[in-house]
Amino acid sequence: MSERDVIEFDVLIVGAGPSGLATAIRLKQLSPDTSVCLIDKASQIGAHILSGAVIEPQALDELLPGWRDNPPPVCVPVRRDEFAYLTKTGRIKSPVVPPQMNNHGNFVVSLGSLCAWLAPQAEALGVEVFPGFAAAEPLFDETGQRVIGVRIGDMGIDKAGEPKDGYTQGIDIHARTTVLAEGCRGSLSKQLIRHFRLDAGMDPQTYGIGMKELWQLPAGRGDPGLVQHTVGWPLKSDTYGGSFIYHLTDDRVSVGFVVGLDYRDPNFSPFEAFQQFKHHPSVKPLLEGGTIISTGARALVEGGLQSLPRLSMPGALLVGDAAGKINVPKIKGTHMALRSGMSAAEHLVADAADRFDAGWRASPSAAELKRVRNIRPGFHRGLWVGLANAALETAVGGRTPWTLRNHADHSALHLLSAGEPPPDYFERTLEPRDRLASVYFAATEHDEDQPVHLKVADTSICVGRCRTEYGNPCTRFCPANVYEMVEDEGGLRLQINAANCVHCKTCDIKDPYEIITWVPPEGGSGPNYVNL
Repeated sequence: MSERDVIEFDVLIVGAGPSGLATAIRLKQLSPDTSVCLIDKASQIGAHILSGAVIEPQALDELLPGWRDNPPPVCVPVRRDEFAYLTKTGRIKSPVVPPQMNNHGNFVVSLGSLCAWLAPQAEALGVEVFPGFAAAEPLFDETGQRVIGVRIGDMGIDKAGEPKDGYTQGIDIHARTTVLAEGCRGSLSKQLIRHFRLDAGMDPQTYGIGMKELWQLPAGRGDPGLVQHTVGWPLKSDTYGGSFIYHLTDDRVSVGFVVGLDYRDPNFSPFEAFQQFKHHPSVKPLLEGGTIISTGARALVEGGLQSLPRLSMPGALLVGDAAGKINVPKIKGTHMALRSGMSAAEHLVADAADRFDAGWRASPSAAELKRVRNIRPGFHRGLWVGLANAALETAVGGRTPWTLRNHADHSALHLLSAGEPPPDYFERTLEPRDRLASVYFAATEHDEDQPVHLKVADTSICVGRCRTEYGNPCTRFCPANVYEMVEDEGGLRLQINAANCVHCKTCDIKDPYEIITWVPPEGGSGPNYVNL
């Protein structure tokens, strides 16, 4: 291998989501002469972005004061909210909407389209934006204690690790400061949190999996600006989660389902639960006769303030979901991502990167997370205790004198019980009828002749202990049918269908033995979401 090419910038930003783009834009607004490079592993900006996508606009007002005169392509003012509890056959509409879910003044957007809309504005300010650049590893100085940039993964490597025709060696990008804006469970962020022990003294991070579909309804069926949320069926009372339906313009709806990855039943399948929800008597009539346009899945950060790692390290900062900044009761993180990116930029311009962590923890964003810190962990004892606790925490503004603790999601699974019935999943008629069809609608693309980017440390555990103790839950918690147990002449083995991967990172989180590691595939690989 030849010596790698090196390019240098003042600031390198890894990830072109809301926090990364906000960092880049605010940097160039405040310091036009600062050289800024922004890279993203997706084939184009926004292609890997998935979110529930109701946003509070105030942070965007601060970043781009005139944005309402030229809004992103999908931007629908919220007109009304609904919140309901589902039984298997019924729907009980709440007379009041929980305060955190009151979306008066907010907008339904496509977060992918929002990021694609923000990127040209960053470029117009002089930011160098490079999609299709997958950061493979962090780079350190000679001491190993300061980040000096990242290495871009090689292109054109076959499954055996050998160069193919068209091989391109990845470059090294050096910067005075690297800003990690990778989103939830970012590969480099995970490595650096461990390397610098940024989570020392904090609770383990916890996550959910969010699945989402975009539907075109028959003419006249949509209700633009209606935001609907539910809890209850098909989830058991001990499983945290719920649904959303956001009505866009032109008879399009965004339908989604979120499940906390601290669920206990090893037979549970988040994807199947989502499909069951779509067939509820109050939901199926909305979708029936419509056409599915796109699907997606993504892990979501749910740990809140008590799981937030330190945000500063020598040579690098964490912003947005890479740090864990989602207000779970609101089901929103975009406003916090934007504000954390702007704050990072302001600290960099002031030559105060080492004070970014302290500065953010003294900010209104940190206060917002503190007020709701006990709501998500309150659901560890079930839906009804969780709702009661949420009401208490809301009534006192989070001023209870205690902080409830988080526990690692991989440790939550119960062992298989011989007498426990499997989940009651019934036959489905709405698309997608299985996970492979869902992968198709995610427009996922990977060169199949590249190294498998899902690293399993010891597959003997899969065919031995895991099969006996948990029944191979990876075959159920993955929404893209990546993991299969197959029988051939050599016996039972784990088959990894890496080309199906939608980069949700669930396997990296929920595997009970912590032997699965997600690493970036070739740049440009993965899902290509349409308006999600």
